[in-house]
Amino acid sequence: MDFKWLLKFACLILCCTFTATVYAQTTQLRGKILDDDNAPVPGATIKVKGTTNAVSSAADGSFSISYNNPSTLIVSFIGYTTKNINVTNETNLVITLAPDRQALGEVVVTALGVKREKRNLTYSTQEIKGEQLTQTKEPNLVNAIAGKVSGVQVTSSSGTPGSSSRIVIRGGSSFFGENQPLMVIDGVPVDNAETGNLNSGPGTNRLADIDPAIIDNINVLKGAAATALYGSKGANGVVIITTKNGGLNKRATINVSSDFSFEKPLLPQIQSKYSLGTNGIYFDGESQKTSTSWGALMDTLLINGQPAKKYNQSDLFFRTGHTYNNTVSINGGGAASTYLISYSNLTQDGTVPTTSFKRNTIFAKYGAEILPNLHTTFQLNYANSKNDRMPEGYALESPVWTIFSAPISYNMQPSTNPDGTQRLYRFSRNNPYWVLDNIKNTSSVNRFLPTFTADYKPLKWLTITERFGADVYTEMARYRESTKSSSNPNGRLVDYNNTFRQINNDLIISANKQAGDFNIDVLLGNNIISTYSENTYANGVGLTVPGLYNMSSASSVTYSEGSYLQRKVGFYLQSSVDYKRFLILSLTGRYDGNSVLATDKNFYPYGSAATSFIFSEFFSDSFKQIMNLGKVRVSYGTVGNDGSIGAYNLSTAYDKQTIRNIAFPYSGQAGFLISNTLANATLKNERINEFEVGFEAGFFNNRISLEASYFNKQTIDGIIPNVAIAPSTGYSATSVNSAKMRNRGIEVLLNATPVKTQDFRWDLTLNFTRLRNKVLGIYQDQKQLSNGFTSIILDQPYGVIFGTRYARNDQGKLLTDDTGLPFADAEQGIVGNINPDWLGGMNNNIRYKQFSLSFFFDIKQGGDIQNNVDGYGYFYGTPKVTEDRGPRVVDGINATTGQPNTVSVNGQAYYQRINGVLESVIQDGSYIKLRNVSIGYSFKPSWLAKTPFKSASVGVTGRNLWIHAPHFTGGDPEVSSFGAANGSQGIYSFSTPTSRSIDFNIKFTL
Repeated sequence: MDFKWLLKFACLILCCTFTATVYAQTTQLRGKILDDDNAPVPGATIKVKGTTNAVSSAADGSFSISYNNPSTLIVSFIGYTTKNINVTNETNLVITLAPDRQALGEVVVTALGVKREKRNLTYSTQEIKGEQLTQTKEPNLVNAIAGKVSGVQVTSSSGTPGSSSRIVIRGGSSFFGENQPLMVIDGVPVDNAETGNLNSGPGTNRLADIDPAIIDNINVLKGAAATALYGSKGANGVVIITTKNGGLNKRATINVSSDFSFEKPLLPQIQSKYSLGTNGIYFDGESQKTSTSWGALMDTLLINGQPAKKYNQSDLFFRTGHTYNNTVSINGGGAASTYLISYSNLTQDGTVPTTSFKRNTIFAKYGAEILPNLHTTFQLNYANSKNDRMPEGYALESPVWTIFSAPISYNMQPSTNPDGTQRLYRFSRNNPYWVLDNIKNTSSVNRFLPTFTADYKPLKWLTITERFGADVYTEMARYRESTKSSSNPNGRLVDYNNTFRQINNDLIISANKQAGDFNIDVLLGNNIISTYSENTYANGVGLTVPGLYNMSSASSVTYSEGSYLQRKVGFYLQSSVDYKRFLILSLTGRYDGNSVLATDKNFYPYGSAATSFIFSEFFSDSFKQIMNLGKVRVSYGTVGNDGSIGAYNLSTAYDKQTIRNIAFPYSGQAGFLISNTLANATLKNERINEFEVGFEAGFFNNRISLEASYFNKQTIDGIIPNVAIAPSTGYSATSVNSAKMRNRGIEVLLNATPVKTQDFRWDLTLNFTRLRNKVLGIYQDQKQLSNGFTSIILDQPYGVIFGTRYARNDQGKLLTDDTGLPFADAEQGIVGNINPDWLGGMNNNIRYKQFSLSFFFDIKQGGDIQNNVDGYGYFYGTPKVTEDRGPRVVDGINATTGQPNTVSVNGQAYYQRINGVLESVIQDGSYIKLRNVSIGYSFKPSWLAKTPFKSASVGVTGRNLWIHAPHFTGGDPEVSSFGAANGSQGIYSFSTPTSRSIDFNIKFTL
């Protein structure tokens, strides 16, 4: 071929290629997705048809995507009609989506991870979006739920990093068993036990291992009809946690968030006017020691001719806490698979020096459509946490006790004398600064949560699901106490190791079929769950080599170990029939077998029946524009609680003995005697029967929605593990199924969007809960049982405070003795009730263009607290109220004469007298909390056009910014100092104070 022709041919090819390139050039399109009210639609998917190129709209509805000319954009979002838009060279576009009136309504995750249309539910459930959880900036997932769900009460235990929090749904239903709900992550039950503390004070609830950033949403199932599919685990409600996923046909997206916060402790009210001493006389704490601060007035006190210096013990001891939280995730997917990988690092340094909580988590999730009708998901959540804490509460080792009761006239540093002994103003307890250096309580947890799910659809209307999951963790905890401690002068060392393993498997067959006017859903399944725990405990006293914290250094060691295995099998069936979308009937049945029960009593049936009537289906189209939903629902269910029966509890055990001060084993000889507590081989699960009626309404296309529920649930066959029996039996106590209790309540939830425009939106959520419970029966003719810091009394609420009360006359007037002081009644009685009258929450989310503002008020009315900081402080002279030390005449009646009291007493005599009356420290725990305020700004996409960022935002969040508790003199009326146990509620007693915090955060997407 001639070279010129070859050159011309090459030029022709290049021209054609250039022309095609020009025609198919890439165009960058920016735009907004709006609804028919011109309000932004965040999270809408914009995809270039025939490609994997897809993006999601930002919070303000904006998006940016590149395409080749010409192309078709597919714009979709749940609840809206999908729109196809042809584009050629367009660079800016506003797309309006219309509501899809025929589409399914809001879909929520229910029992066993099954998704249902909320409109068709026959029971009460409430959802919390993942954004609402992370917005709170709470490291513990349970705390992030506080105040947001009607019928739910969350109580924190302490301000120590990693401390446990308690969550209860619709009140406690078991005297001594588990009252917290079952926690389920992606269909698999997980453990939320409180572990980690080897001395006084709370531990950590294990849900603290979960990173809130991986949560897509949480659904709280409240009543028996909602939880009946869980059978013997459904009595206390269920918290369904659903994790995030990747996205189909989505390019890899990198999300990064970083938070840094400051925490300041919320301190009790402490007096700052009087010195160490008694009866107005100053003690120096060196040559004269005492535990009381009833000394001289500091403003007039001279020490060595100089004005006395004041030491604010709390300000000197507590530090500003810091929390660092960094998360990075990658998500995306192809045409048939999705993936998500997330890593999070949390470091929380507490307000008490040396305390901290560190958590590293890795979460990976991969979903793939292996075959057109087979979809699989594999995920793994790994968490490593380390907790450093201090003893709290009454313990002699507790530094907070000494700080809150310390005099302002004494400098507690240095903590030791020249001879190495402790230096303190009193004769007992440890110097808190010595404790920081010489007492440690650490725990370390490694946790794995793998889950595998396979969904197979042999027919369009039939799905077979196999779900296998496990919860495995090991915990190593150690407590060490140096020699020269006040409580253990020779030192002490404790090693505790715990292994927990729970394996769960569900095989579920579900079918959905339309038959004329009927839509039928049927679910049939089998559950097998195996729970195993193993622990070892070694306690060493007397360190032969001071400073050597090895068990071999202990002169006396006691050791114990235990292992527990429990297996359960369940068969369940649920059917739901929908007639013309206005009448729904749902039936649920479950048959559970439990290995810890006697073989002839280890299977129990549970079930529920519920119906909904959607009367809005009969409204005219014009009226539906005003009220688009109206529904009433009625349900009755029965569920169980097996938390009070442990493995091997049906046989009477043998215990190690101590006889005449000789503890066995002794000189190599073991010594066991049969336990004084007689086992009951006929025990069965506790049972809760619950009736519920509800009303739901939506107005103006759900711009306003209302949900109200009334429930009445009764506990029968409640387990009492140690009820007294006649000594003639040879035993002192046994376990029985005799407890009865009732809970009644009202729940109201209101959602509203008062303002909704293109640039401005205001969303408002209100919730209200009123609960009343009552103990209906104990055992035979018994009328009272002790339960930690509270009591169980017949015909009284569960959780009353019983103890010494003031002596009063028949008219209720205070009685005084001849010295003019009040005194305790010879007979103890009820002095308080820890249950609130009602709970409420108000959450506001406001957006204006790129700015966002949210603020959340949490309200509790009523609920008494035993304030032991004041109680012991009355003797020490440290509460703020004791600054009034002048003479006073107690308003009362002289018990001898029957005449009004006229005898004057001084402040020290008065407060040290009422220190011995429990009623004097019972305070109303009502509060209004500005629990959370968040201000944020999202950068405009146009500002990020020439950067690698797809989106970016900054924000500031405040927690506990304002607390109004007019009747409580402690720092935070929400706290229960000794953890999440039933008997540890309603007490405020020298725990690490909770904090007020300011958090700065930044987020961006690449």
